[in-house]
Amino acid sequence: MADEEERGMARYRFHCTNGLECVFDARGTEVRAASRLITRARKVAADVRQSLANRTDWSEWRVSVHDLSGRRVLVQPFEPAADRIKVAA
Repeated sequence: MADEEERGMARYRFHCTNGLECVFDARGTEVRAASRLITRARKVAADVRQSLANRTDWSEWRVSVHDLSGRRVLVQPFEPAADRIKVAA
């Protein structure tokens, strides 16, 4: 683990939820830079959408990113706010 920290790598878990249902990431993913967390969260959201393709409403779903100590470091909506505004209009 010390080598990973020296290289700037850290493992994060990307959990997905709509407040009622959850898709937990028990394994986690190594991310080289914290600036890449949003990109990875968007990829996770796309993967969950594909695996649960029978859903039509993703407006309440979020990716909640946690470090290995369990501290939440990011919450990324599945849909950008602008997309929800377009749908509602």
